[in-house]
Amino acid sequence: MGSISDKIKGKTNEVAGKARQAVGKAADNREEQAKGSVQEAKGKAQVAKGEAKDALKKVVDKA
Repeated sequence: MGSISDKIKGKTNEVAGKARQAVGKAADNREEQAKGSVQEAKGKAQVAKGEAKDALKKVVDKA
């Protein structure tokens, strides 16, 4: 998977996770809030993975 697709999927998961947390909070559903938090964290990790791939590619391209 390329860095761009990692970043896109990551941002999608971040947004969906935040929305899921908001729905859970509005419905007073702690389980849904927790699932949203996990999904948001997963998204942040995916974005970081994409950024790491970009950084690595820059290093390799300079070599």
